[in-house]
Amino acid sequence: MAEVEVLSPPATADVAAPADTPMADAPADADAPSDTALTTTKPTDDAPKKPKKKKRRPARPQVDPATFKGGEIPVQTGTVFNIWYNKWSGGDREDKYISKSHAEGRCNIAKDSGYTKADKIPGSYFCLFFARGLCPRGSECEYLHRLPAVTDMFNPNVDAFGRDKFSDYRDDMGGVGSFMRQNHTLYVGRIHVSDDIEEIVARHFAEWGQVERIRVLNSRGVGFVTYSNEANAQFAKEAMAHQSLDHSEILNVRWATQDPNPVAQAREKRRVEEQAAAAIRAALPAEFVAELEGKDRGAVKKRRMEGSFGLTGYEVPEEVWYARGDNAVNPAGRTGGGGGGEEAQRALLEAAADAQEGAGEEEEEGGIFSSATLKTLQGLREGGSGARVGTKTETVAVGLDLGDYGSDSD
Repeated sequence: MAEVEVLSPPATADVAAPADTPMADAPADADAPSDTALTTTKPTDDAPKKPKKKKRRPARPQVDPATFKGGEIPVQTGTVFNIWYNKWSGGDREDKYISKSHAEGRCNIAKDSGYTKADKIPGSYFCLFFARGLCPRGSECEYLHRLPAVTDMFNPNVDAFGRDKFSDYRDDMGGVGSFMRQNHTLYVGRIHVSDDIEEIVARHFAEWGQVERIRVLNSRGVGFVTYSNEANAQFAKEAMAHQSLDHSEILNVRWATQDPNPVAQAREKRRVEEQAAAAIRAALPAEFVAELEGKDRGAVKKRRMEGSFGLTGYEVPEEVWYARGDNAVNPAGRTGGGGGGEEAQRALLEAAADAQEGAGEEEEEGGIFSSATLKTLQGLREGGSGARVGTKTETVAVGLDLGDYGSDSD
């Protein structure tokens, strides 16, 4: 009876007891039941906590819009002005004085990236001024202000910034690049050589995406940086152009030429094959992938038994075994078509055959279907009693006849 009184809710007078009473001054006994513990409704630590969705911040302007000099007429970049394309041509090499001047800004991904108007439009391109650290619009920009990801897919004829590619590279391997091949490697020149130069190059270029391989030639002060994604290489080329590392050097960033080394060519070929295999693996069902890779031993044995159709030594082709639909040979590839499945499809085929055979018969007045087609459709509606309609057989001539063509010249 005493335990029942302890577990009951405390009275109002007990809760509002003054602090100067002996009960308030006395220390709480650890073994005694606590009224607060009995009346609390706070959830325990084992209860699953609802994750809080982190809200993305808007992109900030990288430069002051009042002092930004955008939209000016560019300087002469070539030797001949093409009146048809309204631009300079012949500038296959960058000016040696411009290439030795330091860039006006630099992008800081941790502080500058954020959402813009382009995030609401699928297929948007990245902001070229953001990559160079000179975008004054911030969240009002109509281009993306973030790093490219693997899911960002673009037309092979344009780069990540929406600029048109060309059929061949420039003489100095600068510019947008070529659409004839995917280039993931950048050439980095004018590097100040030090003892830890490889770590410095890796730290600076890893800001713009996943780096696959870095090679630095200390004797010549140049390096080669290979990215896993081509869009990240395009972004890094614009972000690191005329920038400095830990010293006061001015980098010369260009596209790297194709490596004639057979080992490098074999590595590039293997990388392309791995990307193609990953795309095919993502398109096929999981059970088909497990069977192709040999992980599902039962599926391989099942294909050997069921795919032979009782014929010794026969093996069903892959395009037949991995086909999908109601008529698929492999039960795993059949989808629920509903409405009778194969029987309904067979009835429709018979109806189409009957309609074709009776196409030469006289049509009813005011209708577009022949009498054979109407009888077939009526039979299908009544449950298949009239699905088969007797038709006359015609003798089909074997071989080709000149009467089938419009003229002898055909």
